[in-house]
Amino acid sequence: MPSIKAAIIGFGTVGEGVYKIVNEKRQQLKQHTGYSIEIASILVRDVNTKRAVAPSVLVTDSIDDILNDPEIDIIFEAIVDEEPAYTYLSQAIEKGIHIITANKKMFAKHGPALLKHAEFRDVQVGFEATTAGGIPIIRTIENLLAGDRVHRVQGILNGTSNFILTAMRDEGVTFEEALHHAQKKGFAEADPTDDISGSDAFYKLMVVSSLAFDEQPEWEEVSVVGIDHIQTDDVLEASKAELRYRHVAEIRIDDEGKLSGKVGPVLLDAEHPFYAIDGVDNAIIVETDYLGKLTLIGPGAGMYPTGSAMVADLVHIIRQLKPVPVLS
Repeated sequence: MPSIKAAIIGFGTVGEGVYKIVNEKRQQLKQHTGYSIEIASILVRDVNTKRAVAPSVLVTDSIDDILNDPEIDIIFEAIVDEEPAYTYLSQAIEKGIHIITANKKMFAKHGPALLKHAEFRDVQVGFEATTAGGIPIIRTIENLLAGDRVHRVQGILNGTSNFILTAMRDEGVTFEEALHHAQKKGFAEADPTDDISGSDAFYKLMVVSSLAFDEQPEWEEVSVVGIDHIQTDDVLEASKAELRYRHVAEIRIDDEGKLSGKVGPVLLDAEHPFYAIDGVDNAIIVETDYLGKLTLIGPGAGMYPTGSAMVADLVHIIRQLKPVPVLS
């Protein structure tokens, strides 16, 4: 059976999730694509750290070991920071390697350039995992744009913030206690600044803006407010009034074609679709001319939702590139 060889750049929570899913779902992936998927190499910071990977996998701290391997077809990028992720992916595209990224901060800023570069080099780019974890929002918007026009997107885009707000309401714990709980469960990073400040939701919103409207608003014009100022008493008082705090990101285009966006906590009543979205779940409402309002709900934080989105991109790319072979 023909094979596809892939590399993973970054082996934290997301990178490990991709590795586990590819190996655990090996037979299923064969059935869906007609190809045997093999993780051939992994880029890490410290090669001496023990990792549960097969002996056949090259674990390296040199990106050149991956970029110069002519058998690598696809790279999964799961680095947190903007750099060196952007540089590595640019180099991969230049060598004709297809890329899949979960890096929302990097892609919000450099996504348009990467997509243009990839188009020139006839390379595929998967970025479903940059936004809303396991919700297929990128593919959904791409499909909608074929025959409709998006004019507003509203979403709970950060599972960590939603988890914290839910815990504060249901358990009466402080913000700090809820954050610590999220970190212990792997829903929040050791440095949770991007999550609780609203930056993470903002970057995801900019990715959606580029896709839905082919442009982004000026970043400094988008109001971004986090949840770190919300107290337990605020949450409980709202609950008594049958209201719930949700951290919501919104982007819209007016009749004159002007984009506007905002990110911040809002109080919602039971009539709103986001009222019942608890824990690490994300939810997105896409408003279009013909379809009206479409709501998507799914897990937004953790190893497997993001890893699953990246593997779904892998399947999509393989189907775009190669005809499925006839199996005997």
